[in-house]
Amino acid sequence: MACFERASPALKDVLLKLYRAEKPMEMNHHLYEFGAVEYHIQSSASDPHQAYLSISTPLLTQDALQSHGLSQYTRETVKGVSSDAAEIVEPAKEGYQLTLRLNFDKIPSGKDSVKVITEISAVQAVLLSSQLREMLQNVNSQVTFQGMYKPIKLVYHPREPFFVVRQPQKIIAVFPMRFKENSDVIIATAFFQELMDVGSSKEWAKAPPCTWSPIPPPELRGELIEDLSTNGGFVSFDILPRHVEGKRLDKTVWSLLNFYAYVKYHVKCTRGFIQRRMRKRLESLVKVLQKASSEEEEQQQIKKDKGCKYMRKIVSKSKNFKRRCGNLSRKIKRVRLRIKIRGVGRFHRRWLRLPKFCSSKGYAKLD
Repeated sequence: MACFERASPALKDVLLKLYRAEKPMEMNHHLYEFGAVEYHIQSSASDPHQAYLSISTPLLTQDALQSHGLSQYTRETVKGVSSDAAEIVEPAKEGYQLTLRLNFDKIPSGKDSVKVITEISAVQAVLLSSQLREMLQNVNSQVTFQGMYKPIKLVYHPREPFFVVRQPQKIIAVFPMRFKENSDVIIATAFFQELMDVGSSKEWAKAPPCTWSPIPPPELRGELIEDLSTNGGFVSFDILPRHVEGKRLDKTVWSLLNFYAYVKYHVKCTRGFIQRRMRKRLESLVKVLQKASSEEEEQQQIKKDKGCKYMRKIVSKSKNFKRRCGNLSRKIKRVRLRIKIRGVGRFHRRWLRLPKFCSSKGYAKLD
């Protein structure tokens, strides 16, 4: 899981700011992160070369913490993180599992300072992974003990516990998968089936064998019903001795701790990819519909233009016909006026003139 950083980005920024400060800083700062993780950074202006870092995190095995505190293996692992610049303070501050005294004078300058502070910011990941690393180192152990096959419940996140089952020559890690949305269940189920298919191929023969089942595996019989009630099934990994040899141990531990986060990241990216494809598909369909409607409008406009042109032709033809008829009638009139018949005028004056009548009676106007 190379995409998940072990160092806390917020804690790293605060420590770098405190280390690079030109003047002594008085600091009493609390940081809270996902998973009920809390950091408390303290520094005094009277002693600018030292600072105190306290860490509170829900560890994987709470019973061991309450009875014995941090194991010796965990303490030795923490001491290996920048042993010159960070020192474990005994006892830890009340309410925290671990308190470190940071000596800024022993942090080298330049680019190496960023590297050292990054290692210090990853202490919370060291606390969690050291417990699981201690379990996985005993894979080759042939010692039998009571309750050898009893599952060990590990809580990396309050709502995301997983189980580790010791068996001869291997350890089984079982992850109950839970999702809020039904669409996430479908995507995750397809992912788990593909993970099994890829894991069974020759190219990935060296990877831990993976199995998925919608029902709890036999190793979890007898566990609490709330731990076995899931909607995404159960994913199991078989951790063999070759997976915990040398540098592979740290990589295997970090991959198991971040398996839940990796699945959620994959489901979220897949859902976003599907939504983007659906939006692009919808946009292409809208473009097709808009193109079809525009073509239909163009065809209707062409038909309308053709009809207008036809009507204009008819109107122009009728106007031409009227003009021609008018020209013809004017020509006929001109021709008719040119024809003269002798004696017609005298005949018209003599016989066609209206006579004038005179009344012999007079009329008086009555008042």
